[in-house]
Amino acid sequence: MRLLFIGDVVGRAGRKAIQERLPELRRRWALDFIVVNGENAAGGFGITEAICDEILAAGADCVTTGNHVFDQREALVFIERQPRLLRPVNYPPGTPGRGANLYTAENGRQVLVVNVQGRVFMDALDDPFAAIEREVGACPLGMACDALIVDIHAETSSEKMAMGHFVDGRASLVVGTHTHVPTADGQILPHGTAYMTDAGMTGDYDSVIGMEKEEPLRRFTRKTPGARFEPAQGEATLCGVAVELSADGLARRIAPVRIGGRLAQAEPDFWQEEDEARAGRLVEAIGAPRR
Repeated sequence: MRLLFIGDVVGRAGRKAIQERLPELRRRWALDFIVVNGENAAGGFGITEAICDEILAAGADCVTTGNHVFDQREALVFIERQPRLLRPVNYPPGTPGRGANLYTAENGRQVLVVNVQGRVFMDALDDPFAAIEREVGACPLGMACDALIVDIHAETSSEKMAMGHFVDGRASLVVGTHTHVPTADGQILPHGTAYMTDAGMTGDYDSVIGMEKEEPLRRFTRKTPGARFEPAQGEATLCGVAVELSADGLARRIAPVRIGGRLAQAEPDFWQEEDEARAGRLVEAIGAPRR
């Protein structure tokens, strides 16, 4: 199974990158399932129903979020009728929406996606580890689902790493979001779970974590607020992580994805090589003389 996870979409620039690039990536890489974190898609803060629909129409199977999920108040309503939009699973009972859901992938396999928020230097939600244990236990990999993806939206790398090891061998992919900077530690953990501390943002990197530079610089240097933060509008880099799974739902291969914009480009070479080899064998078979 081929998975693609795309990090935090920031503002119009990030949405444009999704709309322009995601359909082609789905086709070119023959992707089975795509998750997009969209919590900064609406002007950098939250997500609207129209924007959620745009991301899904571009090819996403599921949209995850984080601490900005309800910044656009309409999300409190439409999240109830949109099962493909998740909010962190460790919000208190009674919070609108859902934090985990089971989806059918392109290849017919069942994929559980769980969205969870960390607690270190963030809003004090319920225990993320207990919440993940509950969800993984209720829908175990290899028994109730064929793939299991965890988006941990957290501030510290240590909390994200701890979550990766906590479910190593019980999840297909654990990937961090929120800090908007792609990390270089994509790996397969000892028991088979693919892991990356942060997928990075899909936004303009000539910025301060996706925002126009002037106001953040002003606040850092003068310690007084001025204008509101506005998303940077330059060309976005689509950032994320690509993972290929074995039949048991654990990871075979993992690679960073960085396409467009200012960052060094990165794509998984293993799918291209595999598909080219398959095409070569097909050509040989068609062209082989009959006996």
